[in-house]
Parts: sequence; structure tokens; C-alpha cells
Amino acid sequence: MNTPSAGLRARASEYALLPLRLFLGVTFVYAGLDKLTDPAFLSATGDGSIGQQMEAVRGAAGIPALIDLSLADPVGFGVAIALGELAVGLGALAGLLTRIAALGGALISLSLWLTMSWSTTPYYFGADLIYLLAWTPLILAGAPVLSLDALLHRRRGATAPVRTDSGPTLTAVGSRAGARRARGRARVSP
Repeated sequence: MNTPSAGLRARASEYALLPLRLFLGVTFVYAGLDKLTDPAFLSATGDGSIGQQMEAVRGAAGIPALIDLSLADPVGFGVAIALGELAVGLGALAGLLTRIAALGGALISLSLWLTMSWSTTPYYFGADLIYLLAWTPLILAGAPVLSLDALLHRRRGATAPVRTDSGPTLTAVGSRAGARRARGRARVSP
């Protein structure tokens, strides 16, 4: 039996990841823009520079070799992180290549956790680990609603070949309903 509350629950579960996607998208866009527009950050040395931040955490990093790698060109590393955050955030907000964007966000968060916030105690004070885990549902599920991915999926579904039980391929034109009708006719015909 289809009750109004069952329909509401189904609709709510359909949109369940949207707040997370929007939060992560806005946060990563903001973080990327903040880095790109901060001249102090995009310096190899000096107060607030990426170089100074990396030097400060080198001894406490989970993987000091990552810090050493970034210190070879701290400004280039800072720009790369900022552009990565911006790309990930825009991908999440638009819902375009969402799983790839989420994987990028998770990798950025993982690298920051292993370097910048590794020594944070207790561990749950460090946001990078939380961001790493927050990206996981979007890696698994993508952006099924209000996204460019969903729009592209619907468009591909409207013209994609539909395989029937009898073997021949039919081309569904118009909508998913047309594809279902085509499959249904193919199943009942001898």
C-alpha cells in the first residue's frame, strides 16, 4: 500500500545526500578561493605561508615524506591544492562527475590528514579525517538528483539501446517509460 508518508520517506531518501553534497561543495570552493586569494598563503616563506605551515607540521606528520615532497615547491603545491579544492567543490555543487570529484575531495582530505592534522589530539578535533569520511557516501552513490550527472544519465537513458529478453536491441525514444513499454511488449510477444 502506498501511503503519503511512504511517498514522503521515499522522496526524502532520494534527496538525502544533497545537503552533504552542497556543504562539501561550498566548503571546498571556499577553501580553494581562500587560498588562491591570500598572497601570504601563496608564498614560500613568511607568516601564514604554505611553506611556513608545512615546516611547522613536518615533525608531527603521519607521512613526513609528503611534507618533504611539498617543500620542494611549496607555492606550486599550495596552488595545486587550491585548484584541486576548487575543482572538487565545483564538481560537487554542479553534480558533474560527482564520484570523481568526491574521490578527489577524499584524496585531498586524506593527504591533509596525513600531513597537517595528523597530530591533532584527540583525533576528532581534526576536520580532515571527518571530510575524508564525509566524501565516502558521494563516492559510493554519486549525485542522483539535482545534478548534471542525473541530467546526462536521463538523456543517455532516453536514447540508449534497450536489451530485451528475446535478444534484439530496440531503441527507446523519448523517455524511460517508452523504454519500459518497449521491453514489456518484447516480453509478451512470442
